[in-house]
Amino acid sequence: MAAISRESFETNGRRYAPPARPIVVVCIDGCADEYLDSAMALGRIPAMQRMAVEGYRGLCRGALPAFTNTNNASIVTGVPPSEHGISGNFFLDPDTGEEVMMNAAAYLRTGTLLADAARAGRRVAVVTSKDKLRNILSHDLTGIAFSAEKAAEATEPENGLSDVEELVGQPAPGIYSAQASTFVMAAGTALIERGLADFLYLSLTDYIQHKHAPDDPVAVEFYAELDAELGRMLELGAVIGITADHGMNAKQACDGSPNVIFLEDRLAAEFGDGVRVILPITDPYVTHHGALGSYAVVHLDEPARAPEVFERLTSIEGITEVYDRARAAALLELPADRIGDLVVLSARDVVLGRRAAGHDLSEVASGLRSHGGRYEEMVPLLVSHPLSEAGEARARGDLRNFDVFDLTVNACVGG
Repeated sequence: MAAISRESFETNGRRYAPPARPIVVVCIDGCADEYLDSAMALGRIPAMQRMAVEGYRGLCRGALPAFTNTNNASIVTGVPPSEHGISGNFFLDPDTGEEVMMNAAAYLRTGTLLADAARAGRRVAVVTSKDKLRNILSHDLTGIAFSAEKAAEATEPENGLSDVEELVGQPAPGIYSAQASTFVMAAGTALIERGLADFLYLSLTDYIQHKHAPDDPVAVEFYAELDAELGRMLELGAVIGITADHGMNAKQACDGSPNVIFLEDRLAAEFGDGVRVILPITDPYVTHHGALGSYAVVHLDEPARAPEVFERLTSIEGITEVYDRARAAALLELPADRIGDLVVLSARDVVLGRRAAGHDLSEVASGLRSHGGRYEEMVPLLVSHPLSEAGEARARGDLRNFDVFDLTVNACVGG
């Protein structure tokens, strides 16, 4: 294997001084800590158990809203959404007035540590399950960037690598599958083995967590498969950090049906058509959540009506937090120009919809698990090696999921 650069670099005010060893950070999409507890209790994830014993395991706070794009952007920039600008998977673009996916790197307002690591001489690879993330995460990157979803279509000019299926030894998986994540992990191992990458970010998908509770045998088996690849990476000498973009909770009524508040229906009935609700969970992959999450924003044709709409929202059972634009930007660390006049969060078992007629609930009619709000904000963070004294002090503070690269790169003893 070629020599690994130890050149330090700075991104968004943080200095990173990587060791001359492979660095791997994994975002296990939708990984509430209970998933690790269940699998560890059954002895199915020995590599993560070893990391917890020999390195560090704790909880950290993700970014809100607790959605994929927002938190992945935070992890690779090291800053909250107020700085990097990604306010969800979907938003109302104030420049055009159109509702659009927030999948393009053009929406980023900061650089990424991945691009800076590559400029410092590291062989960087970004591997995602969902292709929607690849453009954001590979912003300005000279290196490898591909998704499991589009692995069969990877080319040297676009992705820095072709023949991905041959590299991994598997065909490209369907996106609604466990294999959409296990393929990413196997790709990470293969990239290290071949000497093609020594600084990796692996971002998985939450299909399994949307469909299966932590103690479900299907979920336990899934984590065992992820763990097997982590074990191989550890054997290759990697220093590994693991976190999640958000947790996951059941969002069901007593009869098992989705527990939904259709916000736009309710508000339109009282305030007319000058109310538009945006659901930032919306992305190209709504089959497993029906575009229903525990966070929504409300845009008003007449912003002066915000106080009365605010009062109405706070009276609805199942809504736990409502903020005006300024308060939401300050308290939730959000970009003020990319949220609504009001921001709404719901209870642990409640999701927010737009209009009942606009949601296809057939795939989640007998059980909905989703995320987005306060109750999916806390996620696990593991590091494979013991933390330095400074790292331990950092971990005792307000640890964030976007501190994972800092701890993995800078704070490991023996890394």
